Amino acid sequence: MFDFFIVQPIFNLLVFIYAILPGHNFGLALIIFTIIVRLLMWPLVKKQLHHAKAMRELQPEIKRIKKQTKGNRQQESMMLMALYKEKEISPFGTIGVLIVQLVILIGLLSGLRRLVDDPDALITFSYSFINHLPWLEQIAGNMARFDQTLFGVIDLTRSAVGGGGTYWPAMALVLGSAVTQFYSSKQLMPTDENSRSLKQILNDAKEGKKADQSEVSAATGRTMRYFIPFMIFIVTAGLPSALALYWFTGGLIGYLQQAHILNQDKQELLSTADKTKTSDKKVIEGEVVEKPKKKPNKAKKSSKKAKRRRKK
Repeated sequence: MFDFFIVQPIFNLLVFIYAILPGHNFGLALIIFTIIVRLLMWPLVKKQLHHAKAMRELQPEIKRIKKQTKGNRQQESMMLMALYKEKEISPFGTIGVLIVQLVILIGLLSGLRRLVDDPDALITFSYSFINHLPWLEQIAGNMARFDQTLFGVIDLTRSAVGGGGTYWPAMALVLGSAVTQFYSSKQLMPTDENSRSLKQILNDAKEGKKADQSEVSAATGRTMRYFIPFMIFIVTAGLPSALALYWFTGGLIGYLQQAHILNQDKQELLSTADKTKTSDKKVIEGEVVEKPKKKPNKAKKSSKKAKRRRKK
């Protein structure tokens, strides 16, 4: 079921791009495949980024609720759920995107494994209408014509670390994957000079000092910023370098997408701030303007003088 609904469609999309691509380079086909996947996922990624930003903005409110409930878990949970409902935010809003990314990654890995173990899978595991594409018909009788490299430089079926020692071209992709993941995570992390590290929080806990759960979560997130790239390095080093190329390309595109969203949010904040300043300036100017004093009416003055003369 997983092969039929997940692995085979992903594999065939990659093979289709490879078959119609001028030059028929498998590495370039994989890069284009990654770009297409990231563009298709853009609405979900955009929603995930806005959700993460909204959750960060709620941290002061969450701290206030925790302080107000004083350890009453039930009351705290009810107030938090009411806050999420009021702001129309789901605390599990990012899980959907992570699941989709994981499914695509597993599907691609499974398809690449088939191709590494048996290059004939390029034909046997493809749909019939793809098999009839001109290039696939040409290489069906001679699989030696299948270019499984990235521009003839990196053999994408080899791993960075294997029986033959370190394959440095693939190792460069593995390192690139870890670096892009690190900077993508760092890009979303809020900066707070007064924040404590997870080690400091644990040391203070030994002395009996309690830490706020949100502070613990933030410290854990900062620690994961280093842990996840390290795990990506360990995992991809022993897998075909095609997966490292996918991860590196996807991480680079993801970083650019995040930068675009964050820049948009920054521009919106600056625009709102400018409008606020303009409106405040108008109010201040309106307050200092004095109303002109009314000049006395000469006709009224002359009539008053005439009345006085008559009385005399």
